[in-house]
Amino acid sequence: MVSDNDMVITPQREKGESLLPATGLLLLNPADIAAAEQLAMPLRARRDSLFNSRLSIIPESDACLPCFVAGPAIGAPMAVLTLEKLVARGARQILVFGWCGALAAPLAVGDIVLPTWAFSEEGTSRHYPLNSRPESSVMLREALAAGLRNAGHSVAAGPIWTIDAPYREDRGKVMRYGSEGILGVEMEYAALCTVAVFRGVELAAVLLVSDELWRLPWRPGFRENKFKEKRTMVLHLLLEMGRQQSFK
Repeated sequence: MVSDNDMVITPQREKGESLLPATGLLLLNPADIAAAEQLAMPLRARRDSLFNSRLSIIPESDACLPCFVAGPAIGAPMAVLTLEKLVARGARQILVFGWCGALAAPLAVGDIVLPTWAFSEEGTSRHYPLNSRPESSVMLREALAAGLRNAGHSVAAGPIWTIDAPYREDRGKVMRYGSEGILGVEMEYAALCTVAVFRGVELAAVLLVSDELWRLPWRPGFRENKFKEKRTMVLHLLLEMGRQQSFK
């Protein structure tokens, strides 16, 4: 394996960049980071810099530990660029929140998916060679499942298909992968898991079903009020888990 010493550029904390709390949220969609910042505002969150993404750091309080909220980071290259920088600045336990398209019934808009391993059809992962398929941290994933279920949410756990080209999700693949037990499709998870394993940090994800690819015609639900309300509920819960760090 080629080491970091052979790379032209290696991720590092630059002069003037603050050391981050060890635990935080990485949010993939622009709408989600805006919603999370509103939730973090009463917690005395302060803004920091992070490429063309946004970064908020929530300080320690009497009841909670510090954490960060970062994003957006759409697509595998941007998600990995962001994750590498977060890790270089001290992140060690990353809770990812994003959306996915459901590949088979009965998954529907608003359902919660906890992805396990990833089937990659994106190009970023190949630059981080692993000896096994990419998978999230079992410890973090089980803690997320417990927290979500304790809050009254149902969750579905299983593999995810990651693709670079959302306009090239052909019907044949949707049907075949869905029949093989792959729950959903999105653009970042495989690469994020790969880099987390490569860098030796803990990462797990929560994906909210935003559309149903198994239906004819395709059913998008990400503009619906019920979806947005569910998104805010899950974000609030993840933020509280990040601050309380109940998964340790």
